[in-house]
Amino acid sequence: MNRFTPTLLFSAALLLGAGTAQAALPAEATLYKNPQCGCCDGYADHLEEMGIEVTVIDDRDLGQIKEASGLPYGLGSCHTIEMGGYVIEGHVPLAAVEKLFEEQPDIDGIGLAGMPIGTPGMPGSQQSPYEVYQFTDRQESDFMTL
Repeated sequence: MNRFTPTLLFSAALLLGAGTAQAALPAEATLYKNPQCGCCDGYADHLEEMGIEVTVIDDRDLGQIKEASGLPYGLGSCHTIEMGGYVIEGHVPLAAVEKLFEEQPDIDGIGLAGMPIGTPGMPGSQQSPYEVYQFTDRQESDFMTL
């Protein structure tokens, strides 16, 4: 074995690992939002940068969408996303979205309440930890903290 073989093997393993995480993400998503909300468009842009084709639907009754998704009362945000059989509520950091699709837990979805500064689509630097929750049948529990 020459001196480059270990480096090549390590590089190939890294590339394979990166490809696996990216391959776990769905190719499409639907984002429901109020037509006047620009930060939601910013979140859609972040998803598109990850290679996800995003359909943005404006002017929908978001309350009905959130209720139908099983979202726990009081934990909503400005937009709701349907993606790969899950619901993603609000400005969930992309690391949590990747974890969701890597692990594929038996839940309805994940969310981040409010519109925290520094999340995808929201300008500024992170001010405090992002407490991402998971939910099923309107019941939430911790998913991850970023």
